[in-house]
Amino acid sequence: MSDTKILGLREQKKQETRQEISDRATRLFIEQGFEETTIAEIAEAARVAKKTVTNYFPRKEDLAFDHHEQFVATLAGIVAGRRPGESALAALRKAFMEAAERQDPMLGFTRDGFGQMIARSPTLVARLRELQEQREEALARELAAETGDPGAVARVVAAQFAAPYRVFLGQIMELTLEGLDNPRIAGIVAEAAREVFELMEPSFGAYAVR
Repeated sequence: MSDTKILGLREQKKQETRQEISDRATRLFIEQGFEETTIAEIAEAARVAKKTVTNYFPRKEDLAFDHHEQFVATLAGIVAGRRPGESALAALRKAFMEAAERQDPMLGFTRDGFGQMIARSPTLVARLRELQEQREEALARELAAETGDPGAVARVVAAQFAAPYRVFLGQIMELTLEGLDNPRIAGIVAEAAREVFELMEPSFGAYAVR
């Protein structure tokens, strides 16, 4: 067996172990609560050592938000990948509406008690807010790099562009706690989002057109 294949198998095994730890942790968080669940309990459920858990997840919160890096990069990635002639706002609007239609977890849609688990944990709510700030900062850096705008201008625009994603994520979580199902929530959010993006168009529609 080649060294490349051995390394590939090792990496696959690491990813499988990481996912198993995250899945077991999430189940315990939903059943017991985030604050009430210990690393030792997670390690036992995943059949690994406590040190293995902390090696893969240095922060306990990241056991719940195991795709946090993808979440942080989302908005900047949408802008960076937009079509020629498309504005940053148009790309973000299109991505939002498509995500709402497919009930994308990155937009805030959850299942099986995951949303309730986050909402009931002050630690996870604080971590989610931190990740949203990081996502906005990443978007500001992308806008600044493309437009050459001073940092303050790009940050202000990024805050406006990120606002619908942040506000509607909060609304999705609230409606989830109220007991609405995802299709109903998606309809409510999509209708409101269309109005919000229409209101933003006159001010930002010509900004950062590729």
